[in-house]
Amino acid sequence: MPRLTRLLLVFLSGLALSMSAASLPNILFILVDDMGYGDPGCYNPKSRIATPHIDRLAREGLRFTDAHSAGALCHPSRYGLLTGQHPFRADVNAWRTRPTIVEERPTIASVLGRAGYHTAMVGKWHLGFAENGYDQPLPGGPVDRGFDSFLGIRASTDIPPYFYIRNRMAVQPPTRHIEANNTEGWSPIQGAFWRSGGIAPDLKLQDVLPRFTDEAIQVIQRRARVDDDRPLFLYLAFPAPHTPWLPAAEFLGKSPAGLYGDFMVMVDAMIGRVLEALRTAGMEGNTLVLFSSDNGPTWYEEDVQRLGHDSAGGWRGMKSDAWEAGHRIPFIVRWPGKVRPCTESAQLLCFTDMLATFAEIAGMDLEADATRDSTSMLPVFLGRQPEDQPLRRTLVVPSGNGTMTIRSGPWKLINGLGSGGFSKPARIRPEPDGPQGQLYHLARDPGETDNLWLKEPEVVKRLQDELAAIQR
Repeated sequence: MPRLTRLLLVFLSGLALSMSAASLPNILFILVDDMGYGDPGCYNPKSRIATPHIDRLAREGLRFTDAHSAGALCHPSRYGLLTGQHPFRADVNAWRTRPTIVEERPTIASVLGRAGYHTAMVGKWHLGFAENGYDQPLPGGPVDRGFDSFLGIRASTDIPPYFYIRNRMAVQPPTRHIEANNTEGWSPIQGAFWRSGGIAPDLKLQDVLPRFTDEAIQVIQRRARVDDDRPLFLYLAFPAPHTPWLPAAEFLGKSPAGLYGDFMVMVDAMIGRVLEALRTAGMEGNTLVLFSSDNGPTWYEEDVQRLGHDSAGGWRGMKSDAWEAGHRIPFIVRWPGKVRPCTESAQLLCFTDMLATFAEIAGMDLEADATRDSTSMLPVFLGRQPEDQPLRRTLVVPSGNGTMTIRSGPWKLINGLGSGGFSKPARIRPEPDGPQGQLYHLARDPGETDNLWLKEPEVVKRLQDELAAIQR
């Protein structure tokens, strides 16, 4: 083929990609950290926390009532969201020293990037880097897994070392030291809690949330100004309201739900700032906004009794648990002109579904291996899927200690006794003639109080076989 012809074909293919990409929506995924199903007013009319911006998203879009994170803890949940793969298929606990997403694994960012999107991430990564000292490049992170740019932190704001990362480099290495902190009146893992360790001179824990908000706004503003037809995919992973709870002075006392409530009010305000930036940039009308939390809240029954606020929204348990509050999360979708306002869906949804959903929106084909755990929810977004016809028929979620849960319709099986997470007891040794695990019918028993393991052996066997097949 003559060189001129090859160049013309390359030019025409690039032009076609640019033209098709220009017709695609911008996508903004806002992920908050450790927020409970019962925190936003749109999910819990009795919530004692004001969340006007989250509530407005629900009024202007679609609210899912049976949505679940991919895991009951931060890092497995994020792995499932980014890869569309169940987190038990990878060594997600290796995040402290190396990447947990292998290089060849498709991500929502790499798929959208191939479709012509400009992809940016701001916030908490928690999926590992190839670490060789914090004065050296940190490969294997967001910009090596599909994102064009990244400003964020390696993990939570209570896990040292604390420092900002721009693309592959620490903005400033963590050369200073910060002592551990706790808050009187809260459990050891609540309040203004953080661990001792290294910290960068330019990072103050109370400034991380507003810093990421400013960065997200700048990403939006730059895309609005640039002479580039590519749509924007922005993954904004706020590290809040995860501990430490550090509301700015203007938010102190704004909620009857104590320090946590004040911090949640601040989180909602930061979300409002980002949504306003979309509007003022003229991008609101062509942006698909998705909002969710990475897992359940760190909120005990004594907190409910003391403060009158149920962060779990009536579900049993808390963050890390196999029980519903560990992984049932708020999930809201707003897409002007596409998603009907003020609607809700009881369709079963998992974080892993975002890979197939975004691929369908962008018109990208995926290999079967990439979508074995991922189901496109686009028909539900667009109101084309009947509510009585579930797209996702099973759900598999690992708890904090690795206890596995499988859902099939209303049936939920947990392959162990105890919470599987932070609630006590986490594990219970089964008696020889007693149940070996837990079986609940959520439609009849949403509080997971009546264990039917011994009464429904056929259901137990069926779900055990389904779980084993999925794991294989």
